[in-house]
Formats: sequence, C-alpha cells, structure tokens
Amino acid sequence: MKTKGAILWGVGEEWSIEEIELGDPKEGEVQVQVAASGLCHSDEHLVTGGTPVAFYPVIGGHEGSGVVTKVGPGVTGLQEGDHVVTAFIPACGQCPPCSKGMQNLCDLGASLLAGTSISDGSYRIQARGQDVIPMCLLGTFSPYITVHQASVVKIEPDIPLEIAALVGCGVTTGWGSATKVADVRPGENVVVMGAGGVGMNAVQGAAAAGAKRVMVIDPVARKREWAMEMGATHVFESAEEATEKVNELTWGRMAEKTIITVGDIQGEDIQAALTLTGKGGRAVVTGMGNAANTDVKLSLFELTLLQKDLQGAIFGGLAPRAAIPELLALYQEGQLKLDELATTKYKLEDINQGYQDMRDGKNIRGMVIYSDSDR
Repeated sequence: MKTKGAILWGVGEEWSIEEIELGDPKEGEVQVQVAASGLCHSDEHLVTGGTPVAFYPVIGGHEGSGVVTKVGPGVTGLQEGDHVVTAFIPACGQCPPCSKGMQNLCDLGASLLAGTSISDGSYRIQARGQDVIPMCLLGTFSPYITVHQASVVKIEPDIPLEIAALVGCGVTTGWGSATKVADVRPGENVVVMGAGGVGMNAVQGAAAAGAKRVMVIDPVARKREWAMEMGATHVFESAEEATEKVNELTWGRMAEKTIITVGDIQGEDIQAALTLTGKGGRAVVTGMGNAANTDVKLSLFELTLLQKDLQGAIFGGLAPRAAIPELLALYQEGQLKLDELATTKYKLEDINQGYQDMRDGKNIRGMVIYSDSDR
C-alpha cells in the first residue's frame, strides 16, 4: 500500500515527509494503523549520527500504538481490531535471554539497526525506489506499519491509544531504571540526572518505590518544575550544585541510587553520577550517547574503595509483554501519570518543529497524533 512517512536521508538532515510503499504482512507479521507516536530522543541520535545504522534512508519512530488491520500467516494471539503498543525491543520468548527472564535483551534485537525483517530478512518499506530501514524494526513515523508479532503487545481496548504509545519506550525505560535496575528501596535517596521523557518516569518509579528523596538535575527550569509535579522532592540546575546539596541533605552519605537519563550522555556524566552516589550504592546508565564515544571519566580508586556499582540498562530491565500491560493498569488506577507527559501534540508534517521543541526543552514528550486525514 502507498502511505506516507518521515524519512531521514542522511546525518544532519531534517525529517522529510514523503510517500512510501508499505508491504503486506508476511509470515508472523501484522499491519497496524498507527494512532500515535512519541518523539523520543533516540530518533534524534539518527539525525546526529550518534546511533549507527546499516544505511540511509531510515524511517523514524519506535514508540507507538494503534489497531491491527491485517494479520499475516502464522500469527498467534493477535487478530484484526486488536489494540496494540509497539515494543522497541522484540521479544520472542524462546532465545537464551528471554528464557532467563531478560526479554529486554532478546536475540531478535540483533537486527534493530539493520532494518531487516525478522520473518525473512527483507525490507517492508521503500521510498524513491530504495529500501528503507524502519527504526527499531517499527517506523512509527508513519500512519501504517508492517511489523513482526514479536514487536507488538496487545492491550485493553478502553485505554486511550494516544496515551498508550508512551509505554512503548520512554515510560517503561524510566520506570524500570528506577524500580528494577536501580532497585530503589523505601527510604532511599535517589538522584535522577536528566528530566526528559525517560527521566520523568525514573522520577515516578523512584517515588512509587518509596524513595525518601527524589532529587532531579536538569538545566531547564521548566523541566525542573515538571519534575516536582511528577514526584521529585528537590531539583537542581547542575551536578555541581546537586553534589553540595545532596551531601547536606544526606549528612554526607550521598544517594543510594543515581540514574543517568540525559538525552545525550557524555563521558563526564559517569563520574558526576558516581560522585553523587554513596558507599555501596549504584549508578545506572540509561541515557544514550554517541556509539563512537568511548571516553569515560571514572575514578577507579573511588569505584573500588567505596564498592560502588555502575550498571547499564535498556528498556528499564523489564519484559515488554509483562511491563506494558502492568504500567497501563497502574495508569488506569491513577497510580501512574501519563496524560501529563504528552505536553505537546503535533501532526506528522510538523515533526521537525517537534524535535526543535525537544532540543529547546519545551516539552517532556512530544507526540505525533494521526487523524483520518493521514489515512
């Protein structure tokens, strides 16, 4: 079918809205009419070149929701009309990581940046006669997607699709970074570095886990205000300011847990996080940086003698098929704020403005909302 999508033709270029050819579902695949897509910072890394892909063009978007419109052969558990959320990490449930309870590290993720379909290794999208890589095998910057069943999670039909899209990446990643990977416990002091679409949910997760203090660092004043509304107890403009204040508040013991959720992580952020972390504490690296950046500032003396733990995290360490419905259930019960995260909504044609607003700190999570005019 012919539809449209936001295509990136090279590093440093803007997203181009143009016609694409979308293939029908093959073995194990479904086609989804997309309702909404989050403007995640991870797609910005495609623009800057920080995230390497096999080739350009790329169609962006990996945080989406919608309704199944076609079902390919061999699909189980899904049918036309089902409401689904995309999971940027596919989960097969059978590979060694999945069988060990680590669906967020599923072996199917090996082709996330290569763009080859899970079912047969070919491409489902073409533009200007060329194959197109869909971001994370999804490409939700289009009103229709054809994806493998391992990349979608069925949800309850009464959950607003415009909001459900958020748990496909940012919400789950932030929440799990606090509740699972950092393993925040009641009474602990937690620092969150970066208050964007992921960091705000690390704040929510830490507060829900019973943290005594949730202390947020962000240079943007409006984001610090938003963080207080999401459950932060203290906010700081810089790591330097936070270090002094956290030392005061904790009587010199510093934070038990520090979570790095900045949009473009730098080498110096690691030592800043460890300095904010107390003896025997854990610093969690959730933010993404340039794949070519291998320089890290780190005091090995401090790491060893104070027995600190430095831990990476993807998708918050959570299993997509379990976490997505669980978080949406918390939303339905009023225990998780999602409506407040979607601070600005855009048409697909305004996607470049949406990303400029993100760079300028004007939104927590910009959302592309599709309408009948996009069909």
